[in-house]
Amino acid sequence: MTHTLVASATRTHIIGFDKPFTIIGERINPTGRKKLAAEMQAGNFDTVVADALAQMAAGAHILDINAGVTAVNPNETEPPLMKQTLEIVMGVCDLPLCIDSSVTSALKMGLETAKGRPLVNSVTGEEEKLEAILPLVAKYNVPVVAISNDETGISEDPDVRFEVARKIVQRAADHGIKPEDIVVDPLVMPIGAMGTAGQQVFRLVRRLREELKVNTTCGASNISFGMPNRRALTGYFLAMAASHGMTSAIMNPMHDEDMHAIFGANVLNGTDAHCKFWNNKFRDMTAPRPAAAAPGETAPTADDIAARRAAREARRRR
Repeated sequence: MTHTLVASATRTHIIGFDKPFTIIGERINPTGRKKLAAEMQAGNFDTVVADALAQMAAGAHILDINAGVTAVNPNETEPPLMKQTLEIVMGVCDLPLCIDSSVTSALKMGLETAKGRPLVNSVTGEEEKLEAILPLVAKYNVPVVAISNDETGISEDPDVRFEVARKIVQRAADHGIKPEDIVVDPLVMPIGAMGTAGQQVFRLVRRLREELKVNTTCGASNISFGMPNRRALTGYFLAMAASHGMTSAIMNPMHDEDMHAIFGANVLNGTDAHCKFWNNKFRDMTAPRPAAAAPGETAPTADDIAARRAAREARRRR
């Protein structure tokens, strides 16, 4: 089995085919969050701390950390902000971290700062990125997310995206990086723009697992972009992706629909042994509730309900 080990200073987590689906919390990312970006630029990390604690409480296994607050001089502004953000998160939370940046100097700063064995997000099939990032990954002996696009952009052909992933795995091997330390993102297209997006991802995930023996991830909410009832659609996608072999997703663990879909997939895929997690999570939620009283009436007590059940059972046996 392919196992990708990610660790903080005190906690380890394994992404694997035979493990429960890995939830990578996406909330600490100022992209599209103007208020958070402004706070981080001003040195206010209250929301970062709140998001870290909330995602940990909701069940995230790994926290993605992005400090890209501006497109202006990112090589100068992003590395120190990445360092500061990582230090603050590590001060309140012991989950393993994912260092998320398109700026190589910020990734380097993150690797110098993060304790344990963080996940690097990400490398692409572009020659410039391969030459810049793979040596860093090898030097620090950490796993990396490999995104299936290159200089030609994102192909709509899933076979082309597979070949980009194969190229990254092969180039990584030249640096001594094993397939178990590569987590491929096959790229999820919006289903509203491409009707075959789901089928493409499911096919790609199966090939990546069977042929390249790598773990996989994705930006889960991409699938439902522009669609109504996004939460339900994203949840269904996550459950189906897990059933086809996807082993992790970068997602918002604060959404119950998504989380419940993953918990159910773990049960049905056999990675929640004896349904232990499911039962512990939901047993109390499904306990029968006393019926509400009509106006002017007294609500039935637990003894009343038990007596009525006993009477019904006695009648049934006659």
